[in-house]
Amino acid sequence: MFTSAARPAVAALVIVTASGGCSSGDGDGGASRSSRPVSPGASSSASASTKTSSPRADDPVARARELRRMYDYAAATAALKGQTSKEADAERRAINDAKAKAKPFADNTQISHVFYHSLVVDPALAFHAGQGKAQGYKDYMVTKREFVAQLNSMYAKGYVLVHPQRVAERGADGQMHPVPIVLPAGKKPLVLSVDDVSYYEYMAGDGFATSLVVDGSKGVRTTYPEKGGKVRKGADDVVPIVDDFVREHPDFSYRGDKGTIALTGYNGVLGYRSSYAAYGHSAKTDAERAKAKTVANAMKATGWNFASHSYGHINITKASLATIKADAARWDADVKPIVGPTKEIIFAFGADISDTTPYSMRNPKYAFLHGVEGFDYFANVDGSRSSWIQFSQGSMRQGRINIDGIALDAARDGNSSVLSNFFDPVATRDPARR
Repeated sequence: MFTSAARPAVAALVIVTASGGCSSGDGDGGASRSSRPVSPGASSSASASTKTSSPRADDPVARARELRRMYDYAAATAALKGQTSKEADAERRAINDAKAKAKPFADNTQISHVFYHSLVVDPALAFHAGQGKAQGYKDYMVTKREFVAQLNSMYAKGYVLVHPQRVAERGADGQMHPVPIVLPAGKKPLVLSVDDVSYYEYMAGDGFATSLVVDGSKGVRTTYPEKGGKVRKGADDVVPIVDDFVREHPDFSYRGDKGTIALTGYNGVLGYRSSYAAYGHSAKTDAERAKAKTVANAMKATGWNFASHSYGHINITKASLATIKADAARWDADVKPIVGPTKEIIFAFGADISDTTPYSMRNPKYAFLHGVEGFDYFANVDGSRSSWIQFSQGSMRQGRINIDGIALDAARDGNSSVLSNFFDPVATRDPARR
């Protein structure tokens, strides 16, 4: 696990401007459930249909095939209702065969959770950025090239993306209970999250995407400023890359699940300067908020969740309860109307509200975050082991494994083997990273 003290360069920017890397942690982690995807913040028992990248409403057999590959056998069967073709009959047999072979994952407490920050698109810019930022980018980000290679490896190793709500769900007794995740042999669940997808102002011109947009049938895309002033729409960050990957490999997603986006609010969200607190109440801010909400809705419709990362990227371990309450009020006013309610909180800096002692309502910070704000799924940072989950008093806590330059260097130097569970940290290393 990496401590807050380990954060140089960009960390200094975090303290001064509340900007954000989050690869550090002061605690250990937890988890959650559902048989169908749950909208961010909705009760985990709420029903929602499997999110697919290509609805295929005009082709029931193709839709059923995609749903089967996403392990939603009931929905796949329902998609074929009334279909009498030979192709439909063949697909029914395929569904029944796959369902018969699938088994619940053995132990939900052994489910890993990996996380990233925004991807470096141009290492020549990011790794040579001024104002002391270059080292921070090297430490806390990975390049687009690295991410694509890592993603392919995780898929090849049998990982399947699931939301925390799949892992456990609160029962009638108010306690968290593991939920069966039914997969074929050789497949294993994996939780993915991405921190600080706000495209902070300090990152401008440093080789990163600048926003997320909805680009017609292509779905959510990034914008990236090319030389000469042209803005490119494409797949230059985690969200569109994963969207495209799942479109090609539906079996990388459990019933449409992709990942959770952990958002602050002080610089706006998703590349839009949407914060009333930071930019004032104006027609311009209103327009930014409307554009951000359009993107957020498109993301939720295609399998993404959102989490609070605190409004100001605060260290909740060190912050007073009064500071936490004020920060939460600002997030609720500025961010929640854009992304919707959420049951997930991902601690900035990985700074937890407890050590490995289970959460209790006797902890005033937990009593507020869980009892008042309604968070059921908590996540910190723990890169020292492949998984860590704890259930306590109606919530799940999960340790997240940081995939960043620090972790890649530790693996290269023989100081950690955790990343090898997911990919070869040396073979997937970008040559631009020296």
